[in-house]
Amino acid sequence: MTAEIEVRPATDAAVVEASLADPAGFATLFDRHATTIRDYLARRVGPQPAEDLTGETFLIAFSRRGDYDRAHPNALPWLYGIASNLIRQRRRAEVRQLRALARTGVDGIFADHAESVAAKVTAQASTRVLAGALARLTAGERDVLLLMAWAGLSYEELAAALDIPLGTVRSRLSRARTKVRAALTNLEGAQS
Repeated sequence: MTAEIEVRPATDAAVVEASLADPAGFATLFDRHATTIRDYLARRVGPQPAEDLTGETFLIAFSRRGDYDRAHPNALPWLYGIASNLIRQRRRAEVRQLRALARTGVDGIFADHAESVAAKVTAQASTRVLAGALARLTAGERDVLLLMAWAGLSYEELAAALDIPLGTVRSRLSRARTKVRAALTNLEGAQS
């Protein structure tokens, strides 16, 4: 009887460390996380820029892999941080996209054609208000709120991804939530 040996996949930290000696091994990190990063970026800047920014994210990660803190087994927060920095560099385009969404209420990236007309009208009104509120947030508030909402990062992961103190994450998230909640409350009051 032969004993089966369980083979566990290497942690992201181990992959990064191994890639220092064998750069081709970094492709494993790309294979694991590129889709997640691309999806996050697509929601922030649209599908075409997301493709470009995903490539840039991994290019930067590859070039800075020697600086990666290998005490963190999961590299996803680090990659989100790089992606968020790239987004900040393209902030004007993002704000224009959110303002267009606020004006039209149509999210061309994730539009669901099966919704009924009545549901679309209601959703579009909420979407316009929400997009407008997001456009009015500071870049830091928007980064924290969207990384938490779309990427599901914890407070600690947000702090690591954005390279800011945990207290700053909490205060930015609180301010962002307050502003968005106020905008949505105003919408509910107008619809009553």
